[in-house]
Amino acid sequence: MNKTTVDKSETEDQIIETSESLRDYLRACTRQALRSVIDEEVAQLCGPRHKPDDSASCRRAGSAPSYVMVNGGHEPMERPRVRLRTENGKGAEVQLKSWKLAQCQDEWEEAMMRAVLCGVSTRDVPSLRESEVARESRSSISRLWQRKSVELVKQQQESDLSGIDLVILMLDAVVLSGGMVATTALGIDADGRKHVLGFRIGSSENQQVCEDLLGALSRRGLKVPIGRHLLAVLDGSLALKNAVLAHYPHVRIQRCLVHKERNLRGYLSRQHWAELAGLFQRLRRSEGPDAAKEAVDDIERFLANKNTQARASFEEAGSELLTLLRLDVSNDLNISLLSTNCIENVFKNLRRHIGRVSRWRENTSQGDRWMASGLILAAQGFHRIKGYGKLKELIKALEIKIETEEELKEVA
Repeated sequence: MNKTTVDKSETEDQIIETSESLRDYLRACTRQALRSVIDEEVAQLCGPRHKPDDSASCRRAGSAPSYVMVNGGHEPMERPRVRLRTENGKGAEVQLKSWKLAQCQDEWEEAMMRAVLCGVSTRDVPSLRESEVARESRSSISRLWQRKSVELVKQQQESDLSGIDLVILMLDAVVLSGGMVATTALGIDADGRKHVLGFRIGSSENQQVCEDLLGALSRRGLKVPIGRHLLAVLDGSLALKNAVLAHYPHVRIQRCLVHKERNLRGYLSRQHWAELAGLFQRLRRSEGPDAAKEAVDDIERFLANKNTQARASFEEAGSELLTLLRLDVSNDLNISLLSTNCIENVFKNLRRHIGRVSRWRENTSQGDRWMASGLILAAQGFHRIKGYGKLKELIKALEIKIETEEELKEVA
């Protein structure tokens, strides 16, 4: 294969990458713009969400699962429901003009393309006029995406993190290619809000890459409040665990129960999987250290009768499987914090984005650009964790008990 053929192939790959990246970016912008416009119309009819206007002619009536058409596909979106305000509370439902407009795919997508090319805020999309925008060539769009993706990387890797009251840290890695693995950090603050903190791409999920990532997060202002342990939720990776222990002197590690159950299934025949799942479900629903210990004892007895290696694997995780449960806080938090599902869900959405890449090129900015844009898109769908109202209990339980002046110096 001569150089001309190689260059042509790489150019075609770049065109495909640019086209697909821009399409994903536009899809996210369209969703964001639609949501903004629809919410604004509802507020005009009913008053602000948290300060309803009793004198308004309409009232909020919940929402219904629905979708809008974006780029030829169905994008899930909750449809707000609004009813006329009546004494009996049975007023007719009001048809939102913005929702009707959201069904007109061509009109919205053309407006969004013009908005992005001109650098217009998504809030201003509905007011765009054809005369305000000049048509752009494919090469111009390519250059636009290259510039925009660099901005996204900067936003993801350099944003100030000092305002985050960090309570929980989750670390995991996603494989981009055989030689590219992105170790990613997700933080959960005292209000239960999730934050994609950053990522580092290396050849594997190794301790050095993770330490570099944690160091970068600290330089950007991420800190655990003095006098409080950090709760780190990890899978069974020794590299991630060692990096966290090296970086945070006051940390409690919770091993992911989902990963451990999945690991144990590898030692057992399929006929025992359902019983194992039931035992782990009981452990996840445990309330208090005593109930959790009983559930663990039952799992150990079950495994001892089935496979000694499975029992050894379970015992290897030790007390780290029970860290949260031993803190004796509300089990409302168990569903979110006994596994790394919060960050796994980020990866699930991320893979829809990076799955479009047909060929990864090492030693280039390609991985950084796709990871940054994908993580930002994934974060747009974030909600607070389940049980966030009980986080005050967890924060109290994570406080470091100080009894001597030496302990005070260590904490400080």
